[in-house]
Amino acid sequence: MIEDDILNRINYFLDFKHWSVYKLAKESGLPYSSLNNIFIRKTCPTLPTLKKICDGLNISLTEFFSFQKNPIKSQALSDTEEDIINSYRSLSSKDKELLETYLRGLCKR
Repeated sequence: MIEDDILNRINYFLDFKHWSVYKLAKESGLPYSSLNNIFIRKTCPTLPTLKKICDGLNISLTEFFSFQKNPIKSQALSDTEEDIINSYRSLSSKDKELLETYLRGLCKR
Protein backbone atom coordinates (compact mmCIF):
# COMPACT_ATOMS: atom_id res chain seq x y z
CA MET A 1 0.00 0.00 0.00
CA ILE A 2 1.17 3.50 -0.78
CA GLU A 3 0.53 4.63 2.82
CA ASP A 4 3.12 2.14 4.05
CA ASP A 5 5.66 3.30 1.46
CA ILE A 6 5.21 6.94 2.42
CA LEU A 7 5.36 6.27 6.16
CA ASN A 8 8.42 4.06 5.69
CA ARG A 9 10.05 6.84 3.66
CA ILE A 10 9.38 9.41 6.38
CA ASN A 11 10.73 6.98 8.98
CA TYR A 12 13.83 6.45 6.86
CA PHE A 13 14.64 10.16 7.02
CA LEU A 14 13.82 10.35 10.73
CA ASP A 15 16.23 7.49 11.39
CA PHE A 16 18.90 9.00 9.15
CA LYS A 17 18.71 12.35 10.92
CA HIS A 18 18.25 10.73 14.36
CA TRP A 19 15.05 12.73 14.75
CA SER A 20 11.90 11.96 16.64
CA VAL A 21 8.41 12.73 15.37
CA TYR A 22 8.44 15.63 17.84
CA LYS A 23 11.60 17.08 16.23
CA LEU A 24 10.03 16.70 12.77
CA ALA A 25 6.94 18.52 14.02
CA LYS A 26 9.08 21.42 15.24
CA GLU A 27 11.12 21.60 12.02
CA SER A 28 8.10 21.32 9.72
CA GLY A 29 5.78 23.62 11.65
CA LEU A 30 3.14 20.91 11.99
CA PRO A 31 1.38 20.05 15.24
CA TYR A 32 2.97 17.04 16.92
CA SER A 33 -0.46 15.49 17.48
CA SER A 34 -1.22 15.61 13.75
CA LEU A 35 2.04 13.95 12.79
CA ASN A 36 1.76 11.38 15.56
CA ASN A 37 -1.78 10.49 14.45
CA ILE A 38 -0.54 9.84 10.92
CA PHE A 39 1.85 7.22 12.29
CA ILE A 40 -0.56 5.74 14.83
CA ARG A 41 -3.42 5.41 12.35
CA LYS A 42 -1.08 4.56 9.46
CA THR A 43 -2.75 7.08 7.20
CA CYS A 44 -1.29 8.84 4.23
CA PRO A 45 -0.56 12.53 4.86
CA THR A 46 -2.21 15.03 2.56
CA LEU A 47 -0.03 16.63 -0.09
CA PRO A 48 0.21 19.97 1.80
CA THR A 49 1.21 18.08 4.96
CA LEU A 50 3.76 16.04 3.05
CA LYS A 51 5.16 19.26 1.55
CA LYS A 52 5.65 20.66 5.06
CA ILE A 53 7.30 17.42 6.16
CA CYS A 54 9.69 17.63 3.21
CA ASP A 55 10.41 21.28 3.98
CA GLY A 56 11.20 20.29 7.57
CA LEU A 57 13.52 17.55 6.32
CA ASN A 58 15.07 20.05 3.88
CA ILE A 59 14.28 17.94 0.82
CA SER A 60 11.96 18.48 -2.13
CA LEU A 61 8.86 16.43 -2.90
CA THR A 62 10.69 15.15 -5.98
CA GLU A 63 13.53 13.87 -3.81
CA PHE A 64 11.05 12.32 -1.41
CA PHE A 65 9.23 10.43 -4.17
CA SER A 66 12.33 9.47 -6.13
CA PHE A 67 12.97 6.81 -3.48
CA GLN A 68 16.63 7.35 -4.09
CA LYS A 69 18.38 5.77 -1.11
CA ASN A 70 19.29 9.10 0.42
CA PRO A 71 18.98 12.42 -1.43
CA ILE A 72 20.53 14.20 1.54
CA LYS A 73 23.84 12.46 0.79
CA SER A 74 23.75 13.50 -2.88
CA GLN A 75 24.07 17.20 -2.08
CA ALA A 76 27.45 18.77 -2.81
CA LEU A 77 29.80 18.93 0.16
CA SER A 78 31.46 22.13 1.31
CA ASP A 79 35.23 22.25 1.76
CA THR A 80 34.78 21.97 5.54
CA GLU A 81 32.55 18.90 5.16
CA GLU A 82 35.11 17.27 2.87
CA ASP A 83 37.86 17.99 5.41
CA ILE A 84 35.77 16.40 8.17
CA ILE A 85 35.16 13.29 6.07
CA ASN A 86 38.84 13.00 5.18
CA SER A 87 39.80 13.39 8.84
CA TYR A 88 37.26 10.74 9.80
CA ARG A 89 38.77 8.30 7.32
CA SER A 90 42.18 8.67 8.95
CA LEU A 91 40.89 7.73 12.42
CA SER A 92 41.31 4.35 14.07
CA SER A 93 38.24 2.13 14.37
CA LYS A 94 37.90 2.97 18.07
CA ASP A 95 38.14 6.71 17.43
CA LYS A 96 35.57 6.45 14.63
CA GLU A 97 33.19 4.72 17.03
CA LEU A 98 33.71 7.45 19.65
CA LEU A 99 33.13 10.21 17.08
CA GLU A 100 29.98 8.52 15.75
CA THR A 101 28.59 8.23 19.28
CA TYR A 102 29.37 11.89 19.95
CA LEU A 103 27.71 13.02 16.70
CA ARG A 104 24.59 10.94 17.40
CA GLY A 105 24.35 12.66 20.77
CA LEU A 106 24.66 16.11 19.20
CA CYS A 107 22.04 15.33 16.54
CA LYS A 108 19.44 14.23 19.09
CA ARG A 109 19.22 17.67 20.68
